Amino acid sequence: MSEIKDKVIAITGASRGIGEATAMLLAERGASVVLMALASDQLPAVAGRIADAGGAVAHTPGDVRRREDLSRLVALACQRFGKLDVLVSNAGIGPVSPLDDLRVDDWEAMIDINIKGVLYGIAAALPVFRAQGFGHFVNIASVSGLQMVASQSVYGATKLAVRAISEGLRVEAGDKLRVTVVSPGFVRTSFADAAPNAAVKAQLAASRDRFAIPPEAIARAIAFAIEQPADVDVNEIVVRPTAQG
Repeated sequence: MSEIKDKVIAITGASRGIGEATAMLLAERGASVVLMALASDQLPAVAGRIADAGGAVAHTPGDVRRREDLSRLVALACQRFGKLDVLVSNAGIGPVSPLDDLRVDDWEAMIDINIKGVLYGIAAALPVFRAQGFGHFVNIASVSGLQMVASQSVYGATKLAVRAISEGLRVEAGDKLRVTVVSPGFVRTSFADAAPNAAVKAQLAASRDRFAIPPEAIARAIAFAIEQPADVDVNEIVVRPTAQG
């Protein structure tokens, strides 16, 4: 029997891309999924597809920049399904550009969403996990946090921070809680569309069209970490296209 069946899993950034693919896969494997996204107009459609397929789902609009929204997500999971087994902190943005462009507002937004959003998720779920005596954090980073890429300095720094925070959390977690970092390479999502620099956007789009992997590949990696027995903690997974240098 799958270790995923009957788990309650909350996912941020669940309206599209990796978050949507993860929600669909985990629900298909028997999890109850609790979804949050800023794109609240798209979220009901994702939840509706899960429900139509017989899955258990709840959803709420939310912004990971607001600590109270993460608290509401965790509370919804506990109220609707009686517990929270896993928090997948997937929400993130990547308006990448050369540092010379001085897009300071974009830098601050990446710090607020990519780093503080993960921290707010930890703040919301950690007390619940401690009280339950079990729980699993799955934090989505990036290969840009492993290998610096031109025009991705700030984005890469935020994802490196996610890895550092996650490792610190793992060290402090004890023998009841699990912590996993998943670092995707180039995935076929709308990531390139967010680049404000035209040359960078064109380069990203060309790479995406040439060799990017589907979001479902990352969803399967997340599922692999979750489905391990409670005494097995998969700490880090890197998944990238075979063709990515």
